[in-house]
Amino acid sequence: MRIMGLDFGSKTVGVAVSDPLGLTAQSLEIVRRKSENKLRQTYARIEELAAQYEVEKFVVGLPKNMNATEGERAEKSRAFADALFRRTGIEVVMWDERLTTVAADRTMMEAGIRREDRKEYVDAIAASYILQGYLDYLQNRKA
Repeated sequence: MRIMGLDFGSKTVGVAVSDPLGLTAQSLEIVRRKSENKLRQTYARIEELAAQYEVEKFVVGLPKNMNATEGERAEKSRAFADALFRRTGIEVVMWDERLTTVAADRTMMEAGIRREDRKEYVDAIAASYILQGYLDYLQNRKA
């Protein structure tokens, strides 16, 4: 069973997918859009990828504040997840994404990737961190 991780942002969605065993997450791509509310092509691309990778579940990052409250970005992420479920019928799980973008940026910085270039990849890597957190949770529940 493959699971797809999504890092929903104002103009991009980072996409990651699990291996067939559901153990590891790999960054896949970043779906870009011209404005925040133009989502039709974004949903269409995610649906294509979900079909290609035979995805059985989505994990969408939930951007909570550090004090665990939810703000406007969390509301938009939930609305995105709800619409994704309505379009695909595939289960959607919301997953706390606090500090995933920071971790992704730090990983690229440690790898020597220049700041200008990091912006190109940060959302896809953040999606893999979100998904890996969920996969680890599932594995720990089995143990």
